[in-house]
Amino acid sequence: MEIKTGTDIIEISRIKKSIEETDNKFIERVFTDKEIEYCESKKTQKYQHYAVRFAAKEAVFKSISDKLKNKYEIEWKDIEILNDLSGRPYVNILNSKISNLKNIDISLSHCKEYAIASVVVLI
Repeated sequence: MEIKTGTDIIEISRIKKSIEETDNKFIERVFTDKEIEYCESKKTQKYQHYAVRFAAKEAVFKSISDKLKNKYEIEWKDIEILNDLSGRPYVNILNSKISNLKNIDISLSHCKEYAIASVVVLI
């Protein structure tokens, strides 16, 4: 068993700009329907929630990238960041090529300007 980690931080304004400049095509390409529903429910803070999920997807990718044959084996929507009933975030893997992960622990945080995600994966 191996332990892999990944971390990513992003400026919320960059995600907001990507969403607004692409007329939501960025959202449709990167996020699943469940993620979109969750983020849109946050109204004025939706960009923070999109940004932290983007950072989380990047962190997961960083943690498993050396296990992929090539980076094109995985797409944005193959990694889904959801919350359980208590609000704790978790990772749902939707791609069978990377479903052999034993456990993923994730921590998310955001403030007015930045969003950060940290991931620990057992492979």
